Amino acid sequence: MLAVLSPGQGSQKPGFLAPWLDLPGAEARLRWWSALAGVDLIHLGTRADADEIKDTARTQPLLVAAALLAAEHLPMHDVGLVAGHSVGELGAAALAGVLPAESAVTLAGVRGREMAAACALEPTGMAAVLGGDPDEVIAALTAHGLHPANRNGAGQVVAAGAVDALDKLAAEPPARTRVIRLQVAGAFHTPYMAPAETALAAVAAGVPASAPARILLSNLDGTPAGHGPETVRRLVRQVTAPVRWDLCMRTLADLGVTGVIELPPAGTLAGLVKRELKGEGAPEIVTLNTPADLPAARRLIARHGGPAARPATPSFRVVVSPAAGHLDRSAGPAEGAEVRAGQVLGHVATGRGPVEVTAHDNGPLVEWLAHHDDPVAPGQPLVRIGGTR
Repeated sequence: MLAVLSPGQGSQKPGFLAPWLDLPGAEARLRWWSALAGVDLIHLGTRADADEIKDTARTQPLLVAAALLAAEHLPMHDVGLVAGHSVGELGAAALAGVLPAESAVTLAGVRGREMAAACALEPTGMAAVLGGDPDEVIAALTAHGLHPANRNGAGQVVAAGAVDALDKLAAEPPARTRVIRLQVAGAFHTPYMAPAETALAAVAAGVPASAPARILLSNLDGTPAGHGPETVRRLVRQVTAPVRWDLCMRTLADLGVTGVIELPPAGTLAGLVKRELKGEGAPEIVTLNTPADLPAARRLIARHGGPAARPATPSFRVVVSPAAGHLDRSAGPAEGAEVRAGQVLGHVATGRGPVEVTAHDNGPLVEWLAHHDDPVAPGQPLVRIGGTR
């Protein structure tokens, strides 16, 4: 099976789109998408400097547009699986057939603007924690009041939260780790982004969505996405939820993916896959950065692609904790009760107030996996919801 990956924020480079504008129709396509996103994608991808394309409001639609533009020149009908990191999930959703390309670019524009606005509300940031024992790293983040915004695998966790807490983490790093501050505007994929999630949800509610035509992995838990509306809800939820790229890569291995193409600007996700899925059976990788890389990408698809059956849909789905804190399920439904997508099942009590735990599917609540008032970590399984789709 072959997987096509769409990168996220931080992978952009000045001028990376310039060679793609030489392809027929590319400039017209980008002008159309610029009108939808509310930013000049041609300028941003060709002439803008590093500081300009670091702006969250500009970067997010630029990355989604770049991935979709390059994918138009690949035989995607032979691709069995797609996945994206953070905002790259919007591009992957379009490549899976869940969203039209125009909707993905439009939502990326809204997402970028609203996340930039949320970043301006208070001083927050992010830092990469490299190495160490993963459980010890997560425990250290929780002790400092930080969130594991990205769990990228390959020995990399990205911490996010208040600037002073990040300073304390850097001064007292977990054992055998390096802490590197990231040049980002704020604490993405944490409760600090709640205003952006609310704003994006209001727009996404009106977007038509279809069932995926190929496997689409969710950043929420690494599982294949279900029907269209659920997938859109997950894309919105991801604004404040941790990116579990480690679980996405585990699914790549479990499904026996043998070939990987990373769309432009390529390199970051390919590097993570190379470090995590190594040894015998490691996938063959092509990084697609310019049109000159298209022949190699097409040959890879010819060797590893082809129609792929979707894996059997699991008989239950797991709801994970959205934050670190203590679980309050006192007013939540009992085991055996029927729940609906979007229903509030409980809350996680945090230092910043309660964070809702919501169902992402319809069906019976099969089992609570944590007790009332238990301490929970972001991404920890809390509830099993049954039913097939």
